[in-house]
Formats: sequence, C-alpha cells, structure tokens
Amino acid sequence: MREQLRAWTETAETFVLEVIQGQRTGKRAALARGVLFALSKGFTVAVKARRVLYEWRIFRDSTLGVQVIAIGNLSVGGTGKTPVVEKFARELKDQGRTVAILSRGYRSKPPPLNRRLINKLLFREETTPPRVVSDGKNLLLDSETAGDEPYMLASNLRDVVVLVDKDRVKAGRYAIEKFGCDTLLLDDGFQYWKLAGRRHDIVLIDCQQPFGNEHLLPRGTLREPPSHLARATTIFITKSDGDTARLRALIAKHNPRAGIIECIHHPLYFEDVFTGERYGLEHVRSRRVASFSGIAQPESFEQGLTRLGAELVYSKRFADHHRFTQQEVLNAINRGKKRQAEMIITTQKDAVRFPKIDRRDLPVCFMRVEIKILSGASDFHDCVRKICFR
Repeated sequence: MREQLRAWTETAETFVLEVIQGQRTGKRAALARGVLFALSKGFTVAVKARRVLYEWRIFRDSTLGVQVIAIGNLSVGGTGKTPVVEKFARELKDQGRTVAILSRGYRSKPPPLNRRLINKLLFREETTPPRVVSDGKNLLLDSETAGDEPYMLASNLRDVVVLVDKDRVKAGRYAIEKFGCDTLLLDDGFQYWKLAGRRHDIVLIDCQQPFGNEHLLPRGTLREPPSHLARATTIFITKSDGDTARLRALIAKHNPRAGIIECIHHPLYFEDVFTGERYGLEHVRSRRVASFSGIAQPESFEQGLTRLGAELVYSKRFADHHRFTQQEVLNAINRGKKRQAEMIITTQKDAVRFPKIDRRDLPVCFMRVEIKILSGASDFHDCVRKICFR
C-alpha cells in the first residue's frame, strides 16, 4: 500500500512539474495551469501573512544562545544545497566549532500514524527526541529512516552531529544539551523562522534557473517571492557560468547589502556504489556511459558527465527523491548494455537510495562533487570567516 501511494505521488508530482514547465499541452494541461495559478495566489497571501505575523511577534521565535546558520533557497530543489551545507560544516569544524546539522528529513520515514493522530487529537506536544542520524562518531540510521540528504551528510561528515526533526528548535536544544554544540546549521532553513538569535541566512540561487517561471507554488517552483531575498545575509550563485551581471542587478534590487559569492559544483572523483573503489575523473573520458538519477535537475548532472568527456548513450530519470527498486536498477543496466554502455553513473544523493542487486553486469558509480568558489571570497575558509566570524 505504501509503495502504491509513493508511486501515485511521484506520478502526480511529475505531471504537475511538466505542467509548470510548459512541457504539457492540451485542454487538461491548460485547466491544470489555471487551477495551479489560483492556488498559487492563495499560497502567496499565506506566505506574506505568515511573515507579517512573525514580524509583529504574534508568532514567536526562539533563541538558543548559539550561532545559527540557515542555508536554503527561494525555490524548490535543484540549487545544489547539500554540498554547500557539507562544506560549511566541514570548514566550521576545522575552525574549532562543535557543529550540528538540523534537518527536517524530507521524505524520511515518519513516526507511526497512530501516534501522530493521538498527539494531534489530544493537542499533545511531540516529546519524542530528534532522530540522531550521526552522533559525531557513528552513522546510526539508514537513508530511508533519516532521509536522503541527512544520511548523505552524515556519511560524508563522520565528526559532525546530524539530527532530523520537523521541530528544529527542539532539535537545536537537544544538540546543545546532549552533544555540547555551539553552532547549528539549518539544512533547508531559510523558511524556518521559529529559530532566531545569532542567525545568518544564506540563500542559494541557481544561475541557470534563478526564479523558475517566477510564480509561487504550486504554479511555479518559488516558495517565497524574490523580494524576500531582503532577509539574506549572504547569497550564493550556484552553477555559475560567469555571466551573472543581470542576475546580480536583480538581486541588488531586493537586497543591496548581502554579500554575493559565485560557485560551481566541482567533480572530485567517481566511486563504485557497491565496492567503494574510487576512480579519477579521467575514468569516463571517451567512454560510453549511461546515467541514472532521481534528482530535481538531472540535466545539470548529465551535462557534467559530457563535459568530462563521457559519451552519454542512455539516461533514465526518476522523480526527485525516488526510492529505487532492484528491478529498476537492473532495467537500467540491461538498457545500458543494449546501447553498449561501459558503466552506469549516478549521483551521490541517488546512491544512498540504491538497493542491493544480485548481478552487476556493468559497474555502477556515483560522481562525488564539492563546492568551488569562483568569486566573492578567495576560498571557502575566507567565505566562512566573512560570514561567521566578522
């Protein structure tokens, strides 16, 4: 039942995204766009009203007495947020901070339904402790329980605490009391206004699709209007191509004070999903490869492979956060073999959701990437110092 519900949800999401992006035509798509537009107007009012309620102190925020760095975006998915969170956590750790990453655990396994219903019916406050994905020493949960991004962050950052809870005030308090953390990184936290204090808001904007079609959800991909960039302390332009003058001018209209840093997602190496063996970037040069992904913007990933000299002979795309079955992986391997692919390449975010497979006719590797700064700071050390220690 749960798998059927997930499949139906992904099908609906794919349809809505295709409608938003204008890939669907006809009467049904036009009707859907009209409905989404009306819903978008209501969502816009709700977002602005919620912000006003916080500004008027009708909705109260909390202060925990530690440094809070919220890393997020205005749009849904595809800006490359997770590598930025990882890079910040590693740099802060290297500079002597005790860091906890707080995530809401999007698409993680929820608590039992009966417990959630009883708590709501009885107006009980949720007292269950946050899920500890990593205690700073050990990886404690799997990707289904923790969620893709928290699991990936915990895998890459074994010396950083990673917690999952929708209530990040509760999670932050737990990180301070249980692990002695003095710095909280809010993964996807720009819209999380309940946690205030010594806070820096870092917003990521995709250079290739800054504001999508400029509509708010669900007619577009924006969570907030571009004018809300005014809250940002620092703005990262990700996937920069160097031609950002127009985008910088647009940002300056909404926030002339924020520091702007341009960066790219720089590939480091390839790693076998099942054996852990690593290969240099030259490993795909002039080789026939098949790509396999379930991310928000697969085009960027596929273009990255061709820039490294790979010949992309087959690509299979799934909905963002799709949890792969063994048969889906085997189907991709079979189709890749038919097109004479020499290997399957996926992303690290997708690799954490791979099932074990019985046969491996083709090697399956993920591409490991990191953030490389192009302008706005001499390196990431300088970037963190400017944001967090000025």
